Amino acid sequence: MTTPPAPHTHRRMAESFGVDAERYDRARPPYPVAMIERIVAAAPGPRVLDVGCGTGIEARQFRDAGCVVLGVEPDSRMAEFARGTGIEVEVGTFEAWDAGGRVFDAIVSGTAWHWVDPVAGAVKAAQVLRPGGVLAPFGHVYQLPPALTEALAAAFRRAAPDSPLTLTPDRPMLDAYGALYTRAADAIRETGGFTAPEIRRYDWHRTYTRPELLDMLPTTGGLSTLPPDTVTEILTTLDTTLTDTPLTIPYATWALTTTRL
Repeated sequence: MTTPPAPHTHRRMAESFGVDAERYDRARPPYPVAMIERIVAAAPGPRVLDVGCGTGIEARQFRDAGCVVLGVEPDSRMAEFARGTGIEVEVGTFEAWDAGGRVFDAIVSGTAWHWVDPVAGAVKAAQVLRPGGVLAPFGHVYQLPPALTEALAAAFRRAAPDSPLTLTPDRPMLDAYGALYTRAADAIRETGGFTAPEIRRYDWHRTYTRPELLDMLPTTGGLSTLPPDTVTEILTTLDTTLTDTPLTIPYATWALTTTRL
């Protein structure tokens, strides 16, 4: 059986979300307040490094919680948007980024740590965290209703038959996403520089109107790499399966926390 490539090797997808940074920031939801508060309380100070900060969604949440946030983002389009919201951002991948001797009280990463080499990322985190500092990657995943998932998968197959990506309607996404954090925890243990990682799951819901849902879907990795006309074709097909009744979507936010020894 062939092992699929690790997510961090898909650089084209990892750096595709800036194709429409404004939409990404508008459509992607913020993170659970309880999780943000828990990370802030665990950190020994206010200096936070946000790895793969994107448009600054979680960075602004930590800033509003009293932290001093620096973002690192490989996509210059996303970085520019984040700067426009008041977040300081340096462009580059975390693995190659030069901390210049700076140290931080916490390293966070919102739905982005899977784009970082898990072992190299953990080693780098140990280098730039002060002793007692917190490493806390976390991420959202949502589960569309079965009929809508099947319609999206069928539209994707018709519009992009040559795409190497596949959508699997019967996959329980809320549970499956936890595997990313299990792998991250294994890599962190390899470094020997952290306490035993703890993984938590926060379950919640978000209600979408028809336009809001169609606005959010193109921000996902499966669609963000496609040509605009292909995305439009998929969304037009999907629109025919939706009604004007708001749709409540279950989300899970998986979060890993560990402390620098």
